[in-house]
Amino acid sequence: MRIFKIAFLNLVFYPLFIILTLVAFVNLGSLVLFLVLFLPKRKIFKLIRQAIRWYGAVIIRILPYPLIRLDYKNYGTNDPAGPYLFVCNHRAASDPFLMAVFPYEIVQVVNIWPFRLPALGIIAKIAGYLSVREIPYAEFAARTQKLISQGVSIAAFPEGTRSRNKSVGQFHSAIFRTALETHAAIVPVCITGNENVPPIGSGFLRPGIIKIHRLAAITYEQYKGFTPFKLKNYLRDIIAKEVKIMDRQ
Repeated sequence: MRIFKIAFLNLVFYPLFIILTLVAFVNLGSLVLFLVLFLPKRKIFKLIRQAIRWYGAVIIRILPYPLIRLDYKNYGTNDPAGPYLFVCNHRAASDPFLMAVFPYEIVQVVNIWPFRLPALGIIAKIAGYLSVREIPYAEFAARTQKLISQGVSIAAFPEGTRSRNKSVGQFHSAIFRTALETHAAIVPVCITGNENVPPIGSGFLRPGIIKIHRLAAITYEQYKGFTPFKLKNYLRDIIAKEVKIMDRQ
């Protein structure tokens, strides 16, 4: 029975994913060309990122449902107002799409490979996503500072690459150096269940439940005395402990 579910999921999801992506790519390009004649650059970027969030929401909530479902819990209901630095563990290639659960304007910090994807890479560039390995840290920090000052949140996966098991890998320091410079609140985000969406070395999606836990924000007043090294390990420990609990549930 499970093999039929897997076959059905992939036969339905991938054609719809390709069609939706092509439609989004064409329409987003047309929208940008039209809006550039009438709106300021900042407003255009905000609309583009909102469109990307809608696109991501369809990808994660509608196309694979009910064989793949989301279980999102928000433990940050008393957080200070954003923008935020979302720091997430990295289980699967689908992780960037999951940022659509957050109702904010978000720019993602990505590795090099997403920019090389057809259509999606171009969309990421148009949205101003940050390729942390392709730009010097000074430029990365300056662009992050500007985005935060504009009210734009940042989402980062500081492991740099997806985990090959259920452990949380070591974190890179760049986003934590930036946190200390921007004074933004840091929100730990824990993701489990999508390690098979798709599995490493395979393109086949598997049915399951993806869990996303947004933990309470850590304010600058709480971490301002930390070094980047201490801060990254502090966040890693918080996320690793929650991920273990989520995996057991």
